[in-house]
Amino acid sequence: MRKEAIDIILINPGDRKQVYQDLGKEYSAIEPPFWVAVIASYLRNSGFNVSIVDANAENITPEETSLRVKSLNPLLAAVIVYGSNPSASTQNMTVTGRICKALKTNTSSKVAIGGLHPSALPKRTLEEEEVDFVIEGEGPFTLESLLNVLRSGSKDYASIPGLWYFDNRAIKNNPRPALIKDLDKMLPIAAWDLLPMERYRAHNWHCFDDINNRMPYGAIYTSLGCPYNCIFCCINAPFGKPGIRYRSPELVVKEIGLLVNKYGIKNIKIVDELFVFNEKHYMKVVDLIIQKGYDLNMWAYARIDTIKPEHLKKIKKAGINWLGLGIESASAVVREGVNKNTRVKDIIKIIRMIQSEGIRVGANYIFGLPDDNLETMQETLDMAMEINSELANFYCAMAYPGSQLYDIAIKEGWELPKEWHGYSQHSYETFPLPTKYISAREVLKFRDDAFHKYSSSPIYLNMIENKFGKMVKEHIQEMTKTRLKRKLLES
Repeated sequence: MRKEAIDIILINPGDRKQVYQDLGKEYSAIEPPFWVAVIASYLRNSGFNVSIVDANAENITPEETSLRVKSLNPLLAAVIVYGSNPSASTQNMTVTGRICKALKTNTSSKVAIGGLHPSALPKRTLEEEEVDFVIEGEGPFTLESLLNVLRSGSKDYASIPGLWYFDNRAIKNNPRPALIKDLDKMLPIAAWDLLPMERYRAHNWHCFDDINNRMPYGAIYTSLGCPYNCIFCCINAPFGKPGIRYRSPELVVKEIGLLVNKYGIKNIKIVDELFVFNEKHYMKVVDLIIQKGYDLNMWAYARIDTIKPEHLKKIKKAGINWLGLGIESASAVVREGVNKNTRVKDIIKIIRMIQSEGIRVGANYIFGLPDDNLETMQETLDMAMEINSELANFYCAMAYPGSQLYDIAIKEGWELPKEWHGYSQHSYETFPLPTKYISAREVLKFRDDAFHKYSSSPIYLNMIENKFGKMVKEHIQEMTKTRLKRKLLES
């Protein structure tokens, strides 16, 4: 007999120490799992009794997570490995595997796993992890159908879309469900009441204007997917193809209002892979926020070629104080090789326009793309130093499952990380791709050196002190004292 009529517990996995090393203590964000919370809301609206365990935010072990689930005894425990950036799913698969194992050992619940990584590698996930089911695709339809079957006591899973499972030890899978068309119905206002809202905090840089007030923190989607097809990105793995679909601006701003009025939230991340794209959508969101008069500190993603200068003033007025831009490389050859075509002079010109309206720029660069060598990577670092944006994120190229780079790496036999958390940019075990010309070790060393050179540059630190004050400058100087340990660089 089940103790309580809980149908499903959704679990957000995470291991900040493993993924971020010592940077996870203070500098990294602790993001609310919007995708988990929105699935919870949909299932609750469909009549199911739902609970959430945010193992990442609560910083609890797999064993503790499983005992929490055991105490509630749900029909189904579903670990949703999503995250708020392309790398976040795969890098959390190591701890996810341990959670699933603990669930199978300590509970009588059925165990499912879903999210970006399981959608990219559903068969392998079912073979390797101790689970009953793998969910391929977006998740809400599949979980709803699965719960109806489990409630009935049936073991007939053949009609459940997007489900991978064992049938007499044989692997079976059903076609993915169609993509969600009505996002307002399928992505209603998230079940924020089921989350430990007091635990979330913004990125340190997000709050450079008020560094001591990083909590509370919210994160929402206004759209799903991306219409572009950069070969290093896996963001469209759950959707099966490039494309973008929207929640209505009215629902988005209603949800922002809930975060503001109920939870006192000012710091918000717009999780969309590309918020500044369709001006009818994003400018309607901006206009509605301005009408409401909310005092917000938000950030969102854009592309150099989607920025329209005439909209920047309103974007800033709405409280979007930061824009994240994927610049990737200074080399046209390297950018073209990954389907990212932008001229360098346009990059610098647009960034200066953004900054002239008081919007901060988070510039993202990737070292170790297929056509990179030491000279092209130095060109990229030189450009980053010239741009001198308020934030520069330096990444190594990784073959994330679900990306074209992963398919290429498998086909070419390139060495990949031995463990899933080796796909984390900040982990001890990180193992980036080699390029056509240089080794993975050379790429990683260049990246780590570049981060410290940029962050300790007097030109950068003086700019930071002038814009944000001495406290933020000292905060950055303290952060750069933490040098990430790298297994690859020890050998």
